[in-house]
Amino acid sequence: MAARILYLATADARGHLMRAQLLTHALRAKGADVTVLTTSDEGVAFLAEFGIAAEVLSRHYAVQFDEQQNMQRGATDRTVARYLFDPRHMLRDIGKLRRYLARVDLLVNDSFHPALLVMGCLPGWRRKIVHVYGASLRQALQSNFHGRLPAWLARAFAAAIAFELGRARARLQHDFAYLDASETAPGSFNLPTPVALAECPAGLPESCVALYLNPHFRDPALAAGLEQGLAQAGLASLRVGEGYAGRAGWLAHDPRWIDAAAHSALIISAPGMAALSVAQVYRRPILLLVSDQPEQLSNARRAAELGLRHEVLVWRGDVAHFAEQLAAASRRLAAASAGEAPGAGRGHAQQRLDAWADCLLTLPSSGETGRVER
Repeated sequence: MAARILYLATADARGHLMRAQLLTHALRAKGADVTVLTTSDEGVAFLAEFGIAAEVLSRHYAVQFDEQQNMQRGATDRTVARYLFDPRHMLRDIGKLRRYLARVDLLVNDSFHPALLVMGCLPGWRRKIVHVYGASLRQALQSNFHGRLPAWLARAFAAAIAFELGRARARLQHDFAYLDASETAPGSFNLPTPVALAECPAGLPESCVALYLNPHFRDPALAAGLEQGLAQAGLASLRVGEGYAGRAGWLAHDPRWIDAAAHSALIISAPGMAALSVAQVYRRPILLLVSDQPEQLSNARRAAELGLRHEVLVWRGDVAHFAEQLAAASRRLAAASAGEAPGAGRGHAQQRLDAWADCLLTLPSSGETGRVER
């Protein structure tokens, strides 16, 4: 019988949703029956662009950001607290997920949804729950209260997260630096971040820049700085960002963005795991727009350690200065990639998708990895 999988992808940014659509298509191609849930109406619309019909679990849980993608820690703490302690929120979601759980073989939690963190450590439910998360995101979550609460409370929070993750059926940790899939402990896997299969784009100039900003970027001055910088560099661009929907020259969504990125002169994006993986797999230079988001700051540092061709740019509110910096960095990076093809990137992307699908499909039939329910 086909494996029945429920995939819950949070919609705080679009990396979780992109991974959900990639893995849903890969799993369905191997015969699995996959249902997708997310946490906002915008997330449903995003998934629909890729042919995935999804439903909203509830709209109560979300991480909060400002219009420049800086994480708002106080607002996030308040949102999460309301979600955890208001019985109309998490308890209601757990009831809904419990009914789903009775009908599926696996429930994938991408990424750190509180209801599934709780369910994943409780008898009867935990044997079907799989947590999917980025290595840097887990580190950022567990260190979230360091320096903001007394040390013993911060350590207790980190230990609680580790306990909840460790009790579940399995943990699939991904990173753009992982080259191969491996099982690091019973039920714990390291996998390279999945990447879409790119086609050769039509209608875009060879010197085109592929620019993507997630929906948290909404500052019009930042958009103006990007536009002016690319114009100064003499580079055409495909600009995608939901936060700039309706702005001239921008698209809210474009499923072909990966095709343009794989063959681009340059990628411009925040240092999310997905964008870095695209740059790595398709051997494209990337200009990283850094904001106050802990896991992305960590990603940017590791990009340097891994030798990924990149430069880092910080938006400080000065349009003219930012445009000059962006133009200079874009020229340097585009010149470094001139005439270089994506190489075997599509083959590497397929290997990553196969590794994920095969890993998930082995879990329903591989028992409890030696654990005993109590």
